[in-house]
Amino acid sequence: MLDQIAKSLKAHFDTALVDELLAAYQDAKHNFYLGGLRLGAVEGGRFCEAAFRMLQQATTKKFTPLGKQIDANGITAQLMNLPSANFPDAVRLHIPRALRVVYDVRNSRDAAHLADGIDPNLQDASLVIGIIDWILAEFVRLYHGVEADEAQRIIDALVVRKVPIVQNFNGFLKVLNPKLKVTEYLLVLLYERATAGATYEELVSWTRPPMRGNLRRTLHKMVHDQAYLHDEAGRYFITKLGMQAVEAKKLFAT
Repeated sequence: MLDQIAKSLKAHFDTALVDELLAAYQDAKHNFYLGGLRLGAVEGGRFCEAAFRMLQQATTKKFTPLGKQIDANGITAQLMNLPSANFPDAVRLHIPRALRVVYDVRNSRDAAHLADGIDPNLQDASLVIGIIDWILAEFVRLYHGVEADEAQRIIDALVVRKVPIVQNFNGFLKVLNPKLKVTEYLLVLLYERATAGATYEELVSWTRPPMRGNLRRTLHKMVHDQAYLHDEAGRYFITKLGMQAVEAKKLFAT
């Protein structure tokens, strides 16, 4: 998926900038979902600096060279003052403001938080990850170079979290925790599959042999009793409720 995004973006932006943006994105996501929940492990500063340079290039045909410190405040002000008739609001306003949120959270991460029982590091890291997901999706939407329907599919797949507990072997999905119950097993498989979903036959092949005897009954319960899944003409998709169950139980981590 990222290869397709890279190809589309490189048709509009400097190759080194696109490589830097996507490398920073992958590092942040990898660290977050492998348990690096402290903001320092997933901070999006590198991603933001690449994104700001891309906005510069999109609007002026020039950008601050890599390795030289950028003026985030100055770039934001310049973008905001661009004619609305010439550039979309996403470029002038929305993306720069989102980038500034990441900067501000990063710079204040050591500030005191209320003792409300919620880990502020997880809160902050989750916010950063959500924002960089959105920003990259906006770049894809604006500069995708494909049909609108295909761009939407790319964005939908992009913003769904990936599951480190599932490893893909040439299309065969293997769950790396054999202790999971069958419902949990199916949830993480379909969480990983995201908008692609999976057929019954695929799920049979990916589940452990002892789980297969009552698999149809389990799927029926997950669709109709728990609303964790949606069955669409024999293809199963995880619902928002199913995603929440995966995240609440932290099933995505090995």
